[in-house]
Amino acid sequence: MGFLKGKTAIITGGGRPTPLSDGSAGSIGYGIATAYAKEGANLVLTGRNVQKLEDAKQELEKNYKVKVLVVAADVNAGADNEAVVNNVVKQTIDAFGRIDVLINNAQASASGVSLADHTTDQFNLAMYSGLYSAFYYMKACYPHLKETKGTVINFASGAGLFGNKGQSSYAAAKEGIRGLSRVAATEWGPDGINVNVICPLAWTSQLEQFEKAYPDAFKANVHTPPMGRFGHSEFDIGRACVQLASPDFKYMSGETLTFEGGMGLRP
Repeated sequence: MGFLKGKTAIITGGGRPTPLSDGSAGSIGYGIATAYAKEGANLVLTGRNVQKLEDAKQELEKNYKVKVLVVAADVNAGADNEAVVNNVVKQTIDAFGRIDVLINNAQASASGVSLADHTTDQFNLAMYSGLYSAFYYMKACYPHLKETKGTVINFASGAGLFGNKGQSSYAAAKEGIRGLSRVAATEWGPDGINVNVICPLAWTSQLEQFEKAYPDAFKANVHTPPMGRFGHSEFDIGRACVQLASPDFKYMSGETLTFEGGMGLRP
């Protein structure tokens, strides 16, 4: 407890999600936020749904006695995205004076729609919410991360690694994020900034909804890992993100972590 006390982390897509059918909270962003709150970090949560952000703030501050700043931010094809992201960074610095960790978790997509049936708007949804969002946040946070010798954690996916059916725009965005991250690791390593990519498979409310909406696509693409379970958003993914913020993990900059049922594998 307190490993990250005094540090500040920005987590995109960090709102409290729609509960899973069993009543538990189910999103990677909120799982990460919980893991960071347990270690005493100041949190900045961004997203499109203000109510989910406020719900997360209320619960995290109450349970873990940390400070949580919520900022509505929607990176999309019709927005002045640099202004949107710069506002998040400004509010973060005004509130906490520093940025130690940037976690680009936010991602929307039209999963389940074939490449031939994809519209430009659907493609833009994935690219802007994922790849462009990571690009803008990384640029805006760079000088502050350089000052703190901080950490960037981005998210890719098996959809891009394995070419999942019905996930063309999602896979494209995630592969773009992987490439962007590798370049950042090369360019920013001399500045002391640690850059990593996680490819998780966690059971979330979004995945649960995907199974219900597109059962055929789900069966074709989503397989239970060899360990017999999906990763847990907080205990597997969130804790990995805590470890990646440790100075002891600096040697891993530029690596890709693939999570299979909670076990991290470095290909």
